[in-house]
Amino acid sequence: MTMFTRNDKAADANAASAAPAAPARERSEIQPPPVAPVEPRRPQAAAQSLAATAPAPAQNSVSVISKALKITGQLESTEDIQIDGEVEGDVRGVAVSVGSHAKVKGTVYGERVELAGTVEGKIEAKRVVLTRTAHMAGDVIHQDITIESGAFIDGHCRPQSAKTESKSTASPKPASPAREAATTERSNGVTSEVRA
Repeated sequence: MTMFTRNDKAADANAASAAPAAPARERSEIQPPPVAPVEPRRPQAAAQSLAATAPAPAQNSVSVISKALKITGQLESTEDIQIDGEVEGDVRGVAVSVGSHAKVKGTVYGERVELAGTVEGKIEAKRVVLTRTAHMAGDVIHQDITIESGAFIDGHCRPQSAKTESKSTASPKPASPAREAATTERSNGVTSEVRA
């Protein structure tokens, strides 16, 4: 039989109290897994304003002539044009859209022209769309045309291919003077040709 003394109990208590300390110490030596940096959140309004100022990668911009504007002179853009006001002069753009209350006096050029308002002049485009509210007073030169029921046209619609053919079938250039002289010599019965 073994007798325990107080000192042994104190040593056992010290050993018991030291035992839990060891695992706690081991836990502190274990490093937590690395945390990925978190990007701070922007307020929604700031994010929207940044998105609004960033240029769109492949989208064309549109120049708008509002219904309160009246422009006198030539209007030219390398992008699309939306006309809701009045223009007195020629208009040139990639795609030109003339609104239902808009008025253009002049020639409208573009890859695509959509007319819902009034044009007094001419339209020259690859693709032309005349909506039901369109009022066209002049010629339309096109490759492809769509005319909705109700559109008014006082002029001619001509495909662009006819325009290029008319240039090629124009009267031939007069012969050079040397050629005319050679022809004259032949018509007078002379067999020799005169060349200059």
